[in-house]
Amino acid sequence: MGVEILTFGCRLNTVETEVIRREAKAAGVAETIVINTCAVTGEAVRQARQAIRKARRENGGARIVVTGCAAQTEPETFAEMDEVDLVLGNAEKLDPAAWRRIAGDNRPSGPDFGVSAAEKIRVDDIMAVRETAAHLIEGLEGRTRAFVQVQNGCDHRCTFCIIPFGRGPSRSVPMGAVVQEIRAIAERGTAEVVLTGVDLTSYGQDLPGAPRLGELVRRILKNVPELKRLRLSSIDSIEVDDSLMRVIAEEERLMPHFHLSLQAGDDMILKRMKRRHSAADAVRFCTEARRLRPDIVFGADLIAGFPTETEAMFENSLAHVDDCGLTFLHVFPFSPRKGTPAARMPQLDKALIKARAERLRAKSAERFAAHLAAERGRLRQVLIERDGLGRTELFTPTLIAGGKPGAVVPARITGHDAAHLIAEAA
Repeated sequence: MGVEILTFGCRLNTVETEVIRREAKAAGVAETIVINTCAVTGEAVRQARQAIRKARRENGGARIVVTGCAAQTEPETFAEMDEVDLVLGNAEKLDPAAWRRIAGDNRPSGPDFGVSAAEKIRVDDIMAVRETAAHLIEGLEGRTRAFVQVQNGCDHRCTFCIIPFGRGPSRSVPMGAVVQEIRAIAERGTAEVVLTGVDLTSYGQDLPGAPRLGELVRRILKNVPELKRLRLSSIDSIEVDDSLMRVIAEEERLMPHFHLSLQAGDDMILKRMKRRHSAADAVRFCTEARRLRPDIVFGADLIAGFPTETEAMFENSLAHVDDCGLTFLHVFPFSPRKGTPAARMPQLDKALIKARAERLRAKSAERFAAHLAAERGRLRQVLIERDGLGRTELFTPTLIAGGKPGAVVPARITGHDAAHLIAEAA
C-alpha cells in the first residue's frame, strides 16, 4: 500500500489532493491514508470523522493523516480521535518537507502507542501565510477537465463562514505562473480547465499592479490558443468588474456557465450574513450578463434556515431563484460553525431548516427540468468525459453515443431523461 487519499469539499481540495499525492509519493510515504477534510458545514466534519473510523477498521496497520480546512480550524477534534495518527495543517499539506518528515517518522501507527493528542498536531498559523504557489500537476493525463488553483484564502468575514480561518488571507498566483501551468495542461491534451479559488473574484488584489480576474482570463485565452474551453468556479457577483464582463461578452472559449455565491435573496438576511451585495445587485448582474451572453446559465449557493430567517424572508430567497433565472442550486441547510458570529444568533428549529432546504431543492429541480426541456433541438458542443457521457458548454450532463473521452463533439439535443440531456452527434 502506498498513499490513499479521501477528499471532501470543494474543487480547490481536489487540486490540492493531487499535490499531496505527488509530494507524498516523491517523499516515499507508504502505508498511509490521508483524509483531506472540508469545514464548510458540521455535516462535512461529521462525514470526515465517519470516514476516519471506517478507514481504521478496514486498514488497521495504516497511518492515518488528517488535513484540510477542518483539520486547520479544529485540529483537536481529530487529534483526540484514537484512529488518527497525525493532523496536518492546510499550509503544511502542500509542503514537500512535511511529507519527507512523515516518510522518515518511524513512530508506530495506530491507536495503541500512547501518543498524546497534542503530539499529533502539526498545524501552524494559516493567517500568517502571505503567498500561494502555483502547483503544476503532472498526473492529469487522460482527464478531460483539469482544475487550476489561481487564488486561495479570503479577506471577507461572512458571519456564517469558518473558511477564512481554514484558508487564511486572500492571495493570488501570478498570471505568468498560471499561464505556464495551463499551457502545460493543454499541451497534454486536456480540453477544459477550471480556474479555482476560495474567493476567485478577488484574484490579483495582492499582486503588483492589482490585475483583475478578467485580465487573467484574457491572458490565458490569448497565450494558450490550444485550450478549447475555460471555466470559472464559484464567483462573487458583487466583485465582478468591467474587465470580466467584457470577457464574458467577447470570449467564446470562456464557457457560459457561472456558479454564484449568493447565499440568500432577502436583504435583511444578507445584511446579517455580512454579505456585500443586495438581492437587487444579484438580479442586476444576472440580467446584464444574460444580455451580453444570451445563452448563459447560472448556478448558485443558497443557505436555508439562517438564524432569524422568517417565513417571509425565506419566501424572498425562494423567489430570488426565479428573479435571477438560476438553473442549478447548491443548497446548504444552515449549520452553526463554532467561532462564527452566526453561531451566536438565535437559531431556527432543525426540522424547519430541513424543510426549507427541501423546498429550495424542489425549486432547483423545477428550474433544472425547465432548462432540460428548453435545450431540445439545440446544437451544442459536448465535451466527452467517458463513454456515453459528456457535458455541454452550459455544464449540463449529456448522454451521447460515440466520441473519445476528451473530444469536443458537435451534437444535436434530442431530449432528456430528467437527469441528463440526450444528444446525437451532429
